[in-house]
Amino acid sequence: MSGYKLVAGTANPEFAKKVAQSLGKELADIEVNKFSDGEINVIIPDSVRGDDVFIIQPTCVPANDNLMELLIIVDALKRSSAGTINAVIPYFGYARQDKKAAPRVPITAKLVADMLEVAGVERVITLDLHAAQIQGFFNIPVDHLTGSTLFVEYIKSKNLKNPIIASPDVGGVARARTYAESLGFDLVIVDKKREKANVSEVMNIIGDVQGRDVIILDDMVDTAGTLTKAADVLKAKGATSVMACCTHGVLSGPAYQRITDSALDELVITDTIPLKAEHDKITVLTASEITAKTISRIYTNESIQSIFI
Repeated sequence: MSGYKLVAGTANPEFAKKVAQSLGKELADIEVNKFSDGEINVIIPDSVRGDDVFIIQPTCVPANDNLMELLIIVDALKRSSAGTINAVIPYFGYARQDKKAAPRVPITAKLVADMLEVAGVERVITLDLHAAQIQGFFNIPVDHLTGSTLFVEYIKSKNLKNPIIASPDVGGVARARTYAESLGFDLVIVDKKREKANVSEVMNIIGDVQGRDVIILDDMVDTAGTLTKAADVLKAKGATSVMACCTHGVLSGPAYQRITDSALDELVITDTIPLKAEHDKITVLTASEITAKTISRIYTNESIQSIFI
């Protein structure tokens, strides 16, 4: 196919290469450099006049640099008369602050949405937002993809003897129920109390996990505190095994050590964020193919609904 171009930022170049490979295309040339004071400088050597451009750039760590880089690439494309500018943001950073949960706090998900629109983005493609309502923060089309296709197939391949789906909290019940219904599994809920950001305490398990192979489903794993505590409690309640499927492997701070020390048997993530280091308990699935299919269907004005469960 011709008429559209793929541009990769520096946040996750391997993911961008896989997307391009799936589409049978080459990534467009782009030069991303920094001045001595850290300011980002972007140069696009070839003409993009009239082209539909898809920028592949998750806003993962370092979030500020990667977000700013994305905005600067968008500005460069807009000033180069690109036909349409589409931001492919596999991991949408700053999404956890999606509402005013306390006095005098920001809503950063809305702020980032505004910044992208003002910069010149005309469509956003993203994967498993922290909260689905963030789509409504935009006044432009948002294609909200899910990792469900990847995880459902992987879970089926495990041939677990007595599987059950677990939601890590009440807020994740809708997501977990989608998987449970697709797979024909029962559902339990981990009831937790969060005292402050990145600190949680697992209080109770709503449902029976005795002798069950538990599959925890979440949109991301950051410090792994909630996840590993949940795994420990589930095992204490009689679970035979505990596997977690989390789309975005942020894995910051003590995450790796916590996973090592916990009762968690396996953590399955996607490659929306580059993995800092390999780990015996971590399995990585690629989301590049579903992203590539989505880009192709957007360009040809086809429906993307059939890609997902």
